[in-house]
Amino acid sequence: MQYEFSIQVSPEIASNPDLLKLQVSRKNSIPIEEIRYVQILKRSIDARQRTVKINLKVKVYVKEDYVKEHIHLPNYPDVSNAREVAIIGAGPAGLFAALKCVELGYKPIVIERGKDVRSRRRDLKAINRDHIVHEDSNYCFGEGGAGTYSDGKLYTRSKKRGDVNRILRLLVGFGATDQILVEAHPHIGTNKLPAIIAAIREKIIEHGGEIHFETRVVDFKITDNEIKGVVTDQQDVIDVNKVILATGHSARDIFELLYHKKIEIEAKPFALGVRVEHSQQLIDQIQYKCDVRSPYLPPSPYSIVKQVKGRGMYSFCMCPGGVIAPCATSPGEVVTNGWSPSKRDQPTSNSGIVVELRLEDFKEFSKHGPLAGMYFQKSIEQRSWKLAGETQKVPAQRLVDLTKGKVSGDLPETSYKPGLSSINMSEVFPEFIYNTLKEGFKAFDRSMRGYLTNEAVAHAPESRTSSPVRIPRDRKTLEHIQIKGLYPCGEGAGYAGGIISAAIDGEKCAEACILSMS
Repeated sequence: MQYEFSIQVSPEIASNPDLLKLQVSRKNSIPIEEIRYVQILKRSIDARQRTVKINLKVKVYVKEDYVKEHIHLPNYPDVSNAREVAIIGAGPAGLFAALKCVELGYKPIVIERGKDVRSRRRDLKAINRDHIVHEDSNYCFGEGGAGTYSDGKLYTRSKKRGDVNRILRLLVGFGATDQILVEAHPHIGTNKLPAIIAAIREKIIEHGGEIHFETRVVDFKITDNEIKGVVTDQQDVIDVNKVILATGHSARDIFELLYHKKIEIEAKPFALGVRVEHSQQLIDQIQYKCDVRSPYLPPSPYSIVKQVKGRGMYSFCMCPGGVIAPCATSPGEVVTNGWSPSKRDQPTSNSGIVVELRLEDFKEFSKHGPLAGMYFQKSIEQRSWKLAGETQKVPAQRLVDLTKGKVSGDLPETSYKPGLSSINMSEVFPEFIYNTLKEGFKAFDRSMRGYLTNEAVAHAPESRTSSPVRIPRDRKTLEHIQIKGLYPCGEGAGYAGGIISAAIDGEKCAEACILSMS
C-alpha cells in the first residue's frame, strides 16, 4: 500500500532517512517494520519562526517495495529530411523549441550568434581577467543563453503558462539531478548546467536537426508581410517560412532590425538597480535566526519586496553562496549579474536589488520610439563604464554609505573579479532610482534586521532583469500580429522570465508553429 501526506519535521530528520521513517511511523501509527520506504515528493523550508522546520510531502510504502522511477526521454524520430523550422537563438526557449520540433517530426535549424557551451568559457575568462568583451560570446550570448553561466535557477511562478514538471523531467532526462523534482526552489548550478545543455544539443543533432554556432541573423526575407527566410552575417540565406525568434533579452541588434524594418514592437516596463553582496554567514544568521547555520540546512536565500512612495523595489535572482559576474554584451558598457555553483558553497551571497520602471520614465529617450527603454538601459550601462574607469570595473558603494549619499572611502574585496571603483550611486542613476534605493534599503533593514550594513557592497548596474521590448503576438496562434510565419518567443520577446518559463514558451511556440504547418 502507498500513502501520501504532508509532514513538518526538523532539518536533521528531513536529512536522515531512518529518522524520517521513525517520525512517519509515530505520526501515523504505522508499525515501523511495515514501512519499506519513505519517498520525499516535495521539500521546502519554513524559516518564519525561530525554529526552522522542513515541510515535506511524502509517499510511504507500507508492505510494498519502492521501485525508483527512471525518467526516459521521448522517442525522437529522425527529422533529417523533414520540413524545416528556423529557430533564432540557442537559449532555453530556442533549445526546447528545437526539441519539440524534433519530437513532433519537424527539422529545427537553430542559428546561434555565440559559441558552443564549452568554447564560451575562454571568452568569460577574457572579460573577467582582461576586461575584453566579446560581443557574440559572453555571459548572455552563446549556447544555453544567459542562464547557462548565470546560476541555473529553475524556480518559476508561471505555472499557469504550461507544464513545469514536464520541463524539469526533461532536464533530469538530460542529466540533471532528480532532486530538482523535489525542491520547492530547484537549482542546477552553473558548474553542472553546461553538460546538460551540451546533451540537449547532441540529441537535436543526432536526430537530424541543425545548430549553427557563431552565426548572426542580420536580416529577414519578407514578402507581403510573410516570412520567407533569414539572412546571416555570412550573407547565407536560409529559405524557410516559419521562424521562431528566441534571441533573449540582450539582443539589441535584433530589436533595432525589427524597428528599422517597421515590424511592430513595443516598449515594455522592466526593472533596474544594483547587485548587492553580503557574507553568506550574515544572511544565514538573519534568515535562520541563528549564530551558525545548521549543517542540515542549505545556504539561505532571501526574497523581499517593498514599496517606496508608490514605486516597487525588490530582490531579483538571489544567489546564495554565489558570486557576481560581468555581463556586458558590448564594449563601452558594464553590467552585473550573479550565479551560484551547485553546492552554493561560496562565502558570499548576492542579489539584484532593482527598482520598478514605467514607460513614462523613458521620456528622455522618446525619439527612439519603442526602443526608448532599451536606450535608457544602455545609457546607464555606458555611464557606469565611464565612471568606473572605462574597463570592466563597476561603480560600487558600501550599503550604509549609499543610504547616506557618501562616497565610500575604501571598498572591501568582493567576488566581482574585474574590480570596483568607489562611486556615489547618485552619479550612476537618475534621481528617482537613486532615491528609491536609498529609502528602500532602510525599509529592507526593518524587515531583515542587519541587512543594512557597511560590510555589504552595492555593484552597479543590475540592468538586464528582463527585456525592455515586447514583440507582440496573437494570443491564440502565437504568431506575430503583423508578420505571418514569425513566432516571437521567450524572454527576449517579453513572454518569459527565466529558464523554465522560457523553455515552456519555446515548446508552446514550436507547437503553434507546427500546428499551422499541418
